[in-house]
Amino acid sequence: MSTKKALRNFLLITIIALIFNGFIWMNLGSAKALEFLGGYVIELSLSVDNLFLFLLVFSSFGIKREYQKRVLNYGIIGAIILRLIFILLGVAVVSKFQWILYVFGLLLIISGYKIVANKEKEESVEDSRLIKLLKKFIPVTEELHGEKFFVKIGKVMHATPLFAILFLIEGSDILFAIDSIPAIFAITTDPFIVYTSNILAILGLRNLYFLLEKLQSTFEYVKYGVGFVLLFTGLKLALSFKIHISILTSILIIVGILGLSVLFSMFMNKKKASKNIEA
Repeated sequence: MSTKKALRNFLLITIIALIFNGFIWMNLGSAKALEFLGGYVIELSLSVDNLFLFLLVFSSFGIKREYQKRVLNYGIIGAIILRLIFILLGVAVVSKFQWILYVFGLLLIISGYKIVANKEKEESVEDSRLIKLLKKFIPVTEELHGEKFFVKIGKVMHATPLFAILFLIEGSDILFAIDSIPAIFAITTDPFIVYTSNILAILGLRNLYFLLEKLQSTFEYVKYGVGFVLLFTGLKLALSFKIHISILTSILIIVGILGLSVLFSMFMNKKKASKNIEA
């Protein structure tokens, strides 16, 4: 997929999300529309950090672009199913135990701090715990077998590295949901709004991935913006009993944080380029 096509498809899905947001505005009111927009912006912004992980996984295994598409497609389908389960569980827990929101807030603050302070654990992709777990249940071949996820060698069924990557991506998405869903709870706990904003953001991830693949060096500091978004949403949840921040203000703060991280990335990239020219 070319960069131009990925950008066009991403913008198309974004427009569809905005049209759906307009539908919510007309049928459910402006408050729900703002909640949807807030959830959509949070999910999309936090997804950037997860997509950088996908880039690392694919490059570590040396997976060609034509094979990446299939993994991403199945990964998105799995994410849609997993999000529904997590959101329903999360809303059910929050409705019974309101205090859990403060716990979610603290978890988000910890996650945000780790990103901002660059204290996330570095772990070899090939030696990750999820890959080791998979190998306990089924042997994994050393080489690819086209786009196949499984192959039979002799009488034994083997998983291919392509399935191992899919397993790793789905596993990382579960961990990612632990951050992204509580973050949206800082905006709303309405299951319809949370799920639809999540899904419409997820549908654009495949195209966003191919954009980041081309532009990752340009936006290398955006991940720190994601960290500050987690810190903000965590503080909003943890201090919600004392401080009230409107949804519109929250959206503007989140967009502002991401915008500044993009501008800073571009500035630093330009600065590095000028230094290389001088050298």
